Amino acid sequence: MGMAASQARFLGLTARQNNIEFEGQQINQQRTMLANQSANYYTDLLGMSVPVPPSVDSYSKTVYTFNDGALTNTITSLIAQANGHYMISYLSKWQEDYVPVAAGNGVVVNTNTIQIPYSSYMVGTDKLRVLGTDLNPPLGPLFPPEQIAEELQWAQMLNDKYGADTWYVRYVMDTTLGVEKPYFYRKSDLDPAMGAQYDPDTGVSLSNINVYTIGSEEKIVEHTAIQDCLFERDSSGRLMNLSIPIPGSNPVEYTTYALTTETTTDQDAYNDAMNNYEYEKYLYDQAIENINSKIAIIQAQDKNLELRLKQLDTERNAVMTEKDAVSKVIENNVKDSFKTFSA
Repeated sequence: MGMAASQARFLGLTARQNNIEFEGQQINQQRTMLANQSANYYTDLLGMSVPVPPSVDSYSKTVYTFNDGALTNTITSLIAQANGHYMISYLSKWQEDYVPVAAGNGVVVNTNTIQIPYSSYMVGTDKLRVLGTDLNPPLGPLFPPEQIAEELQWAQMLNDKYGADTWYVRYVMDTTLGVEKPYFYRKSDLDPAMGAQYDPDTGVSLSNINVYTIGSEEKIVEHTAIQDCLFERDSSGRLMNLSIPIPGSNPVEYTTYALTTETTTDQDAYNDAMNNYEYEKYLYDQAIENINSKIAIIQAQDKNLELRLKQLDTERNAVMTEKDAVSKVIENNVKDSFKTFSA
């Protein structure tokens, strides 16, 4: 290789080396940026709050109850006083029989719209009769006075509980008890003028009508701020007995009740908290998966850059080796030239 050709080759290799080294610098900068992004994602991971499932204990409480005859009493408030006594509030619950209760709803036919004589409202084949009266179609049966008296009592009970109204009744045989059971309907629920709607062709009510009967229901009375109550504790510190002052006694006398301790859980609140936890856990898992996916992409990009960098390193070594060879050729050419001039 001649002197000019060698020098041209050397310059070309030097330019190639510079390009390789510049590309290598660019790749290192890209890898640095990827490393910073990856570090930021890991920082985000470390800063995320892991959802914690709710504890049943957080939604549980100790409930104290005591019985007074048929009444079950539940303490709702217990406040210590300076003299060692307590101020309490409690709810009294009992089951009261023979009271008006809701019995669901049903379909009623307004026979005025379909012109059936002698009856305004029907349920199936049963005619509704005004409660406490013996009004019936002609030739229909009359009711004994004791039944009318009982119905008048029911009417008063219904008015007291649900408001003054005219009430209708029908009787349905209770096959279990072998007696007829009364079912009541309010005129204000039945009357088209009060908003009830009926199909004009069939007379059938377009919405269900409220129905009532005689049954039993739980009654609750609240007693608040009972002063100067006393508690007796067992060896573990658990409340065992409650003494409540007898009103008007002087000196003060007490009625003592044995306490029953029960731990109850607000299941609805716990379920709500668990549902919220499941939702937060879903969001957390989604966020983790999203960040991990981004980190995986960065790692793949970095791996490709690393492979490219190794290729450039191999290529640079080859260029450097060839440069060394060309440099020696140039050096030998120079030496030979000097020998020619010195000969």
